[in-house]
Amino acid sequence: MADRSVASIHPLTSQVGGHKGIQTSDDGALLIKPALPHELQFYHDSLADPALASLRQWIPTYFGTLRLEGQKTADGLANVEGIPEGEKDECSAIRSYCTQLLVIENAAHGFLKPNILDIKLGTDLYEEDASPEKKERMQNTARRTTSGDTGIRLTGFQVFGNTTSLPVIFPKNYGKTIGVSELGAGIARFFPISGSTIGLPGAEAGGRMDVGLPRALLLPVLKSIRKSVQEIRDAMSVIEMRMVGGSLLIVYEGDWDRAEMGVQWLAKQAASDGGGRESEGATEEDSEEDSESGDESDDEHSGGSKPPCVVKVIDFAHVRLKAGEGPDRGVLKGLDTVLSLLDGRITDCMTS
Repeated sequence: MADRSVASIHPLTSQVGGHKGIQTSDDGALLIKPALPHELQFYHDSLADPALASLRQWIPTYFGTLRLEGQKTADGLANVEGIPEGEKDECSAIRSYCTQLLVIENAAHGFLKPNILDIKLGTDLYEEDASPEKKERMQNTARRTTSGDTGIRLTGFQVFGNTTSLPVIFPKNYGKTIGVSELGAGIARFFPISGSTIGLPGAEAGGRMDVGLPRALLLPVLKSIRKSVQEIRDAMSVIEMRMVGGSLLIVYEGDWDRAEMGVQWLAKQAASDGGGRESEGATEEDSEEDSESGDESDDEHSGGSKPPCVVKVIDFAHVRLKAGEGPDRGVLKGLDTVLSLLDGRITDCMTS
């Protein structure tokens, strides 16, 4: 963290899921959030525990913690700057018992127009020590939403327009209002083809809006994302843990020129790897080096190419390692659902 300045932090403007109150560094490269005990322990474990080695490249880089000082109000609650009044109670309550802030990489940093999707994973929405009342409430939530049947909920997302610098935003409650049969349409809204009719909020009559990548760019992006999700699924299938409230974060470039450079980067990587990073010769260290080199801020300003998309597993406040109990089947079910939805979108893009 020595190369990053956190002298000044600001509210994250591109947050599409999770609790409010996440901050970002001046340069946008770092996220600063309350360090809840289990999440902090998970990040520590991810650096040292061999059981988590296969997942290491798929979680945000952990830089350490900052200690809260001088953040308390007269009422003893942490001051939360930049958050709407109606949401400050929740944020202050969290930060009132967190004396540290977690510092991790911002996966969306370096994208000119970051299209971002947060997918909540898992069929179980409560921890084993939850009260009977909370268990019943969360079981009802799973039944009412897509979580119970599919292991996922589309928490929220943003998609940039092609002629504007502002994104179209689907709020966090979007995923709670759709059924299983509508998940495919939700994925299509996040991965639109330029000029297609996708029914975005604020679109003109008929649902048309100038958003989306050309088909020739969207297809390789989709295939790259699908490959990453498959590798995450493979990694999670051998980790004995329980994840409640974790998410899959998908980010891809919405700017056409930058996306084209990213697709060219993918083609060069595939050629140099003899068929792509899925080749058995690619090591975890190779992947981490690729990720680090692709995230250099110099690329952003010099026009150098980098991956057009990033997939990460995030939100570990309710994750516990469970040796001897096998993987989290609800999370694996969710990842299988995501893979199926991506397969469907790839097919649609190839045939429509």
